[in-house]
Amino acid sequence: MTLLQSLGIELPIIQAPMAGVSSPALAAAVSKAGALGSIGVGSTDAQGARRMIAAVRERARRPLNVNVFCHQPAKADPSVESAWLEYLRPYFARFDAKPPPALKEIYRSFLEDDAMLAALLADKPHVVSFHFGLPSSERIRALREAGIVLLATATNIVEGRAAAKAGVHAVVAQGYEAGGHRGVFDPDAVDDRLGTLALTRILVRGLDVPIIASGGIMDGAGIAAVLRLGAGAAQLGTAFVACPESDADAGYREALASDAANHTLMTRAISGRPARCLRNGFTLLGAGVSSRQIPAYPIAYDAGKALNAAAKTAHEAGYGAQWAGQGAPLSRQLPAAELIAVLARELAQHA
Repeated sequence: MTLLQSLGIELPIIQAPMAGVSSPALAAAVSKAGALGSIGVGSTDAQGARRMIAAVRERARRPLNVNVFCHQPAKADPSVESAWLEYLRPYFARFDAKPPPALKEIYRSFLEDDAMLAALLADKPHVVSFHFGLPSSERIRALREAGIVLLATATNIVEGRAAAKAGVHAVVAQGYEAGGHRGVFDPDAVDDRLGTLALTRILVRGLDVPIIASGGIMDGAGIAAVLRLGAGAAQLGTAFVACPESDADAGYREALASDAANHTLMTRAISGRPARCLRNGFTLLGAGVSSRQIPAYPIAYDAGKALNAAAKTAHEAGYGAQWAGQGAPLSRQLPAAELIAVLARELAQHA
């Protein structure tokens, strides 16, 4: 019996918890269709997380994955932040707006968020997943003792070994193809940029915990491929962005359906951490910028969100965090339940 089957989940499919996209309605629809639905709460506080969990449970009493961010808290650097705002000033001016006078750390890391830990222990989602690193052994122990299954993202064998040693139940192998934020523990360390297939096989052979493959997987053929490599399940994110239940806005959906889907880029410019995005105005402005010029995550995101808000006010949708993986051209505009059914049929055809 696989890890997901032990939770009563019929299909080896996890909907990735892309914060800002993975709405409670999407997670519930995915879970009701037999896969594992997810929400990302890294961009909200404990009260917001509890509201999101409750909203999922109002729609479906099924297993749910709640994802938290375990990044090192940001170190402010006023000189870098001031210079970044000046760099962005001409872009704001295009939309008759001004950059904010200063930047702040807009997200709190789970590493130090006691209220979020208390919320998870109170609400007890079936699954909690970690991104950007690992929390303390005390937090992991508390979640395990509450009967919660733990997942952690790894982009290489060193991170995978650390996650397994820390006591997670399964490791998510995030290939370089994946959309959204790279799950690297240290964004300033050398990134070997391992692809999903190679990384999945490396972790399957190197670890004694189940492996979940993630990155560039968009259809049943891709799911079947990683299962043959030894993965216990596949995690898909970009595949669900176009679902009507997702929180993607109209501009994001239009970009995903355009030629931009063929040209995803890894950029720090939007948030301060490497993340794969559809080619748009923000990826272009960040193309010639060094990582040293960009404020730390998530301080840089404060500027990114402000510029996107100014652009949207001027009816320009090209400055959002339009996260997407390299499989974006394979996106399908289907309701979540229909997409899960199609994936299941494709998987059966390629098994």
